Amino acid sequence: MNSSVLIESFAEFAKFKNIDRPTMMRILEDVFRTMIRKKWGTDENFDIILNVEKGDLEIWRNREIVDDNSEDIWETDKISLTDARKIEPDFEVGEEVSEEVKLEDFGRRAVLTARQTLIQRIKDMEKELLFQKYKDLVGEIISGEVYQVWNREVLLLDQEENELLIPKVEQIPKDRYRKGDVVRAVVQRVEIVNGNPKIILSRTSPAFLERLFENEVPEIFDGLIAIKKIVREPGERAKVAVESFDDRIDPVGACVGMKGSRIHSIVRELENENIDVINFTENLELYIQRALSPAKISSMKIDDENKRVSVFLKPDQVSLAIGKGGQNIKLASRLVDMEIDVFRESESYEEDISLEEFSDEIEDWVIAELRRIGLDTAKSVLAVTKEDLLRRTELEEETIDDVLSILREELEEEDNQ
Repeated sequence: MNSSVLIESFAEFAKFKNIDRPTMMRILEDVFRTMIRKKWGTDENFDIILNVEKGDLEIWRNREIVDDNSEDIWETDKISLTDARKIEPDFEVGEEVSEEVKLEDFGRRAVLTARQTLIQRIKDMEKELLFQKYKDLVGEIISGEVYQVWNREVLLLDQEENELLIPKVEQIPKDRYRKGDVVRAVVQRVEIVNGNPKIILSRTSPAFLERLFENEVPEIFDGLIAIKKIVREPGERAKVAVESFDDRIDPVGACVGMKGSRIHSIVRELENENIDVINFTENLELYIQRALSPAKISSMKIDDENKRVSVFLKPDQVSLAIGKGGQNIKLASRLVDMEIDVFRESESYEEDISLEEFSDEIEDWVIAELRRIGLDTAKSVLAVTKEDLLRRTELEEETIDDVLSILREELEEEDNQ
């Protein structure tokens, strides 16, 4: 293979991979200098002249002429007078000889190795460029076409046919993918696995919801409204705290839009995720009230040291505060960054019995789990069906049966007295 064929094939390959000319020149020179070092041990006295457009390559070896009997005659940058005069008869000791080295002088195997090295360097460069490109896009929304659907992840291709992955944990549970579908997601992270960039996308990340709001609400994009915090149960419910920097702009109204026009497209993208937009405030008590919306709080006690808050509600508000599967209270707790305990206010409380009084029969962690979902008295627990308790708590069926039996027995004894 002559130099022109080698360089032209490499240049064509590099162009196909969108490698710029300076980078291509640098790679070519690096590879040829590696070949020189392997053959002569050094590349310091060699000049490489490249013309990629014409496919020209010239390698010149520069050596100083020394006397035939000189001790330096064996050094790589020296040449004997006799050998020098074979190149040019009138050379003298002390002059410099520049001798062109042909690609064929390196041997066929070295040239083939160089070709493979050039291609590998381009592939490595392509991987590095891809890694840097997507590293800069972390947190941004991109689109990809579904290429393959597996149990644990979905493979997408971007416009340049780079592979993108959405793992199961980063998919909205209601998502259904078919080959050819165009899917939007946020770039979650970029990793190097076995030398290859691995691009992970997410549709469950709060950043995805934040970017969707930026796209749909000009005031957020322009910086007039800030998103303070987002918490999500992907595909089910989300709470978004927003703040306006312009007193004339209602942040909640701007995010929702006229008749919900702005938020509807976001909800559809997120498989009908229920989104609560909340006006952020530095007033913690008011912020907690808004976070627990739509429930109406009667009163609360805030424990700043332990980052807990006890909220007291009328019986008909407890289920609203807790929400389906405990979602509302869990999201509210994460939004305000405090553990929220819900307690029921009841006029007939004196006729009820606090769960704390059953601590000798019911384990403390079981009582704590019931209190977590707002059940702190015997009657409040018995008012909930066994199926709801199984769904809303982490308790096993046998444990729930024991608790219900103990509470019923105690209340029956109270009624009989």
